[in-house]
Amino acid sequence: MLLDAAGLYFRAFFGVPDRRTDPEAPPTNAVRGFLDMVATLVQAHRPDGLVACWDDDWRPAFRVAAVPSYKTHRLAPGATDEEATPPELALQVPLVVDALAALGIARVGSPGYEADDVIGTLVEREGGRRQVDVVTGDRDLFQLVRDPSPGDAGVRVLYTARGGVRDADVVDESYLRERYGVRDGDGYADLAILRGDPSDGLPGVPGVGEKTAARLLETYGDLAGLIRAIDDGDPHLKGAQRAKLVGARGYLEVAPTVVRVARDCPLRPLNDALPTEVADARLLSELASGYGLTAPINRVLTALGITS
Repeated sequence: MLLDAAGLYFRAFFGVPDRRTDPEAPPTNAVRGFLDMVATLVQAHRPDGLVACWDDDWRPAFRVAAVPSYKTHRLAPGATDEEATPPELALQVPLVVDALAALGIARVGSPGYEADDVIGTLVEREGGRRQVDVVTGDRDLFQLVRDPSPGDAGVRVLYTARGGVRDADVVDESYLRERYGVRDGDGYADLAILRGDPSDGLPGVPGVGEKTAARLLETYGDLAGLIRAIDDGDPHLKGAQRAKLVGARGYLEVAPTVVRVARDCPLRPLNDALPTEVADARLLSELASGYGLTAPINRVLTALGITS
């Protein structure tokens, strides 16, 4: 199980009430919510491995070089590389780091890469030996989906955007076919390039939404086939649609660098096995007593089967 950690703690911050009675006390709603999510996921799915995947760089230079508008709307005012983050959340991110370390749950990032790239690389390294569940509220990771086949245990996405971790949508190839009209994860990535994504600053092709993108991909097979048709002057591409595709030709050339996750980012060695004992009892005790996190920590320990 691979966690899109930032996506989960952002969701926790905005979804879990801040019930502090003392305004001088440190905020903990994101940490509490994140730990509760981990406990719920472990209890419900019983993975044999768990990794919290980290954004060491939320806006990598190689993506900005390809599409300069990438995530510009999320920049902090006056900043060139800092994401706008509520101060009450920023204070809690180190606590999430400490909680994972104290519990012994693997956490890994890669300088110059996003958590999505870490997830893509770990999926690639797994090589189909074990089923992989990716937990995220980000549709971009639908590109990793593949159904089980001989010699390949497959990859699913547990999509939390609508039902949270308790009632996540299980995204497999049938979900992609029914919801988006594409055959697999690669098809979804091509659709995402054509459609664009305002939340990431990706313009897409003007006038091409999901349904039109799916029809084009069905006709031409994939994005590469569509680009060949544009370049060869396919007579079936005509009028305003052809003009828009030709106008977006440069974007279509560079957008895959932004949309497609890396599969080879450098990662330090890690042990993804679920912990069977607390890694740092002193730190865990400090978090529990100093920040009022006893209840969510105990829920994680119970889910892991660790008695403290």
